[in-house]
Amino acid sequence: MPFSPRIQARAIQLLLGRMMARVHEDLRFTDIPKHTEALRVETSAGPVNCTVYRPTAVSEGLAPVYVNFHGGGFVIGRPEQDDHICRYIAATADCVVVNVDYAVAPQRQFPVPVTQAYDVTAWVSAHGPACDWDGSRIAVGGHSAGANLTAAVCRMARDRGTFTPLLQIIDSAPLDQLADPSTKQSLIAKPLLTPQLMRIFTAAYVPDPADRDHPLVSPGLADDLAGLPPALVITAENDRLRDEGDAYVKALEAAGVPVTHRVFEGVDHYFTHTGPVPEGKEAIDLMATTLRNALSA
Repeated sequence: MPFSPRIQARAIQLLLGRMMARVHEDLRFTDIPKHTEALRVETSAGPVNCTVYRPTAVSEGLAPVYVNFHGGGFVIGRPEQDDHICRYIAATADCVVVNVDYAVAPQRQFPVPVTQAYDVTAWVSAHGPACDWDGSRIAVGGHSAGANLTAAVCRMARDRGTFTPLLQIIDSAPLDQLADPSTKQSLIAKPLLTPQLMRIFTAAYVPDPADRDHPLVSPGLADDLAGLPPALVITAENDRLRDEGDAYVKALEAAGVPVTHRVFEGVDHYFTHTGPVPEGKEAIDLMATTLRNALSA
């Protein structure tokens, strides 16, 4: 008798959680000092802990702010896996970075992570002066599952008119959770994401198949993309998720959304954490540079 998706997801949390938190030693940016503080935000789906990264340089006025959502298939809750990216962006883009420890499945399923992601971003936007950042100059982004949450947050912000991100960063996102993972191909024989692993992630996060084409679950299936924030979309050539990322770029462009798209050649999913190092550094610098330009415009 096969194990339930919930038990399988819990096993992945225990087996892969620590591994996911490891970053290639040459991508850790150990030369960049760490200036952080803890933040706890009350949301309509429960309290959320965050880590705030402050820029190294002291500038006049309030710094803009970037809200980051880590990856992990909506199952692995390890925000520290993005510590290197958050430190680099804070130092290079001269902005405050809020790294969000949103709830994960199977303990908390859709729509809880989306609700928390949106509520935290709305709170960050509304509480700028009290927290010593400029909430009117805000951007949002994430990696893998966190990039999916980024797309969802931007949809909700557009529909509710609460705040307007100046940029969304979508890095290697799962954007179609309705399609069977076996239909998502890679150019290499053994890509990081296997169909079985992807099925476990989806079943744990969205147990009701009827919800899997919801635009907050599968943003790539939505047909109302006009009015979304400008986007930086990063895809990896050998990633099973590349095709849906490329398709999302075309859909955003067709809807009139300004998009910068970069396909990194010869790399797989999660390369901004595991390498190759040159491509990982280039992608992270692209995020920081694009952010700096968007937030200072």
